[in-house]
Amino acid sequence: MKKLYDWTMSLAASKHAPFALGAIAFAESSFFPVPPDVILVPMTLAEPKKAWYFALLCTIASVAGGALGYAFGALFYDTIGLWLINLYGYAEKMESLRAFYAQWGAIFILVKGLTPIPYKLVTIVSGLLAYNFPLFIALSFITRGARFFILAAAINHFGDAIRLKLESHFGLFVGVMAAIVVGGFALAAKMF
Repeated sequence: MKKLYDWTMSLAASKHAPFALGAIAFAESSFFPVPPDVILVPMTLAEPKKAWYFALLCTIASVAGGALGYAFGALFYDTIGLWLINLYGYAEKMESLRAFYAQWGAIFILVKGLTPIPYKLVTIVSGLLAYNFPLFIALSFITRGARFFILAAAINHFGDAIRLKLESHFGLFVGVMAAIVVGGFALAAKMF
């Protein structure tokens, strides 16, 4: 794991890392299962002075990806959107979701953006249910920004301690990130 950690940290400090971070944040909000945290954390540890820039980049890319997810739901539900919903196993739960969204959509978007429940599900469903698009974008900026800026602040404040823990427990970090992704999908499945 030490070699993997060293490779990840060197990659995080490379000139291409911001592009990779933006691409992952964009993709995660619409179709990709891996959260941007897996690259945001090492990048922020490698270059702490750029923590706020990385958080802003993640926020903008995530909201842009969320707009794509919304478009999947609104424009392509019968093809791409339905395929993604089926891929993640939520097709049979759409009616309960419609009722829930009609009453609690704004709160759901805000809360979901901070949790491990896959955000792409929120973006696709928001489009499918024709949730107010400008409000969806505004709520996405609030919740995704809060998530990434809180993470950047925590890493800025506890960076050295986090770096030391990551160096000695990188395998555990990778395992926890995988568990969060799987747990998020399981939690979303139980909610509806």
